[in-house]
Amino acid sequence: MDITLYQKTTNIQTRWANAENPKGEKGAAAQERNGRKGKPCVSHFMPGQTLVLAEAAGSGVVRHIWITTEKRENPQTLKGHRLECFWDGAEKPAVSVPLGDFFCFNSGKMSAMENEFFSSPEGRSFNCCIPMPFQTGMKITITNESGVEEPQFFYQVDYTLGDDTADALYFHAFYNREKNTVAKRDYVILPKLCGCGRYLGASFGMISNPLMRKSWWGEGEVKCYVDGDSAFPTLAGTGTEDYIGTGWGQGRYVNRWQGCPHADSAGMRYSFYRFHGPDPVYFDEDVFITIQQIGHAGNEAICDMLDHGLTIYKADGTKVARDCPAAIIERFDDDWCSVAYFYYDKPESALPAIPAAAERIEKYDL
Repeated sequence: MDITLYQKTTNIQTRWANAENPKGEKGAAAQERNGRKGKPCVSHFMPGQTLVLAEAAGSGVVRHIWITTEKRENPQTLKGHRLECFWDGAEKPAVSVPLGDFFCFNSGKMSAMENEFFSSPEGRSFNCCIPMPFQTGMKITITNESGVEEPQFFYQVDYTLGDDTADALYFHAFYNREKNTVAKRDYVILPKLCGCGRYLGASFGMISNPLMRKSWWGEGEVKCYVDGDSAFPTLAGTGTEDYIGTGWGQGRYVNRWQGCPHADSAGMRYSFYRFHGPDPVYFDEDVFITIQQIGHAGNEAICDMLDHGLTIYKADGTKVARDCPAAIIERFDDDWCSVAYFYYDKPESALPAIPAAAERIEKYDL
């Protein structure tokens, strides 16, 4: 048993921030209607409005985030609401991500799921238990960029104050999307970042090119360039479904460190995740992480693509002909999005800003 479960650490205080006590103040919770549950949620969360979910000064650790909302099944909500975390007074957020993508619902659809860091017990809520330390203060916000009013927005942020976080790394999350991937150009999970830290893993959303849907898209290898790697990485996997712990394609499953919460083989839409807990990925100088755009096609799929006017290349650069029985091929015009989770030695980074809401929502609201 973890000894910390039954030993009290001195000088650490527990706080819950929610609509009943938005600042997590001592002795200030449950005051509405004389303590009879008067404000369990924020009513009328309007387009363009930003809510401060939690804010604190001093050192501490965010322990748990829970959210649910009336329009949670709406892709505009999942892709349009922007969740942000600021550490130690930084102007730029360390976390700036779409609500659903952050909680592993990258496909714009929800389902019951649980892994090491995130859960949705019945597919109706968002939970995160990644510890997020801060030294001098924190602020967590959400902005409604969906264009749709949320009648009821529920949340709670659980955190502690007084923790010794002097040597702690800061939690970050980076969102990326490439609506039309390019053959022989790897999709970027995490752009090059200078500094030291730990890559925790990523969640992904993928929509296949309609003209390539008879082929399998997931042969690309994840590549981690760390600490001065240039032309070739130190770390590389063996294929997409291999990276998330399965093989020979992927269906729906949710495991502790890897999973695929949404697998639509007919529509060729997937969401999946892989976290590096027992197998840490550390970096001391810099990090850059990608996944190749490579798939596999049998002869029927090859002929179908050629009939649609596509020019297909093998991974070695040669063209694929109609008489090819099967081939590992370079894919293109797939639609990928992802959230990279990592710890970093700075409260903010030089990574690009999150794309506009309309760009995040496009194609998912169909």
